Amino acid sequence: MKKYLLGTVILGSIFSYSLNADAKIQSKLVEYKDGNTTLEGYIVYDDAKKGKLPGVLVVHEWMGLNDYAKKRAEQVAKMGYVAFAADIYGKGIRPTTPDAAGKEAGKYKSDRKLMRSRVLSGFNYLKANKMVDNNKIAAIGYCFGGTTALELARSGADLKGFVSFHGGLDTPTPEDAKNIKGKVLALHGGDDPYVPEKDVLAFQSEMRNAKLDWRMVIYGGAVHAFTNPANGTDNSKGAAYNEKADKRSWKELVEFFGEIFK
Repeated sequence: MKKYLLGTVILGSIFSYSLNADAKIQSKLVEYKDGNTTLEGYIVYDDAKKGKLPGVLVVHEWMGLNDYAKKRAEQVAKMGYVAFAADIYGKGIRPTTPDAAGKEAGKYKSDRKLMRSRVLSGFNYLKANKMVDNNKIAAIGYCFGGTTALELARSGADLKGFVSFHGGLDTPTPEDAKNIKGKVLALHGGDDPYVPEKDVLAFQSEMRNAKLDWRMVIYGGAVHAFTNPANGTDNSKGAAYNEKADKRSWKELVEFFGEIFK
C-alpha cells in the first residue's frame, strides 16, 4: 500500500460562494445514503446556467472526500457542468494518515461489490438532480477514485464516459468490461511504481477484448498522483506532482467532455 500523505488546503466551512466575477458557483455538502450508510458528498454548479446541464461525478483519492476532490469538482462546475464529489467511505470517515487511508481504501479494493455500490449511490444522487441532463453524465476519479470510476464503468452504469487519473487499473473481473456503455479514458504516469506494467497491459487487453471506445495516455516522467501539487516533486517517493502531466491531462479531459457531451 502506498505510503504517502496527500496534503490538503484548508478552505473553511464555506458551502456557497462565488469563485469569480463571471460565474456564480454554488456549492454545498449534502447527505445521501447507500443502504443504511450515510454518505456526505459535495455538489457544485453555476446557478447562472439555464436548462439541463451535463453532470460529472468526481471520485476522491484514498484520503477520502477532502479539499482536493472539492477543488476538482469546482473546476468542473466552472466548465458549465453540475459536479458532484461523491463520498465512498461514509460521513465523517476522513483518514488523516497514510496507514489509515490504506486500511480504508483496502476495504473497497478487496470488495469490489461494495465499491460499486458506494459509487453507484453517488451516481444515482447526481442523476436525480433536477439540473442534470440524464443523457449526459460522466465519472472521473483520482488514484483510488480512478479505480472506482472504472469499476462503475464495469458495473454497466449508463454514463457517457469514464476517466481515470493515475488510478489503479486492475480488477478481479475483467470480463465485466463487456458491460461498459460509455467511452473510457485512462490518464497514466509512465513511471508509476504503484501500477505495475502487467496491470497496464492487462487493462489494455481488457478494453481491446471488449471492443470498447477507449484510449490511454501515458505521460513520460510522471509517477503516481501526478495531478496533486501537495505531493511535492520528488519522483523517488513514488507519488509526486508533475505540472506538465497535470496540465496535459486536464486538456485531455476537456477534449473528452467536448466529445461525449456534444
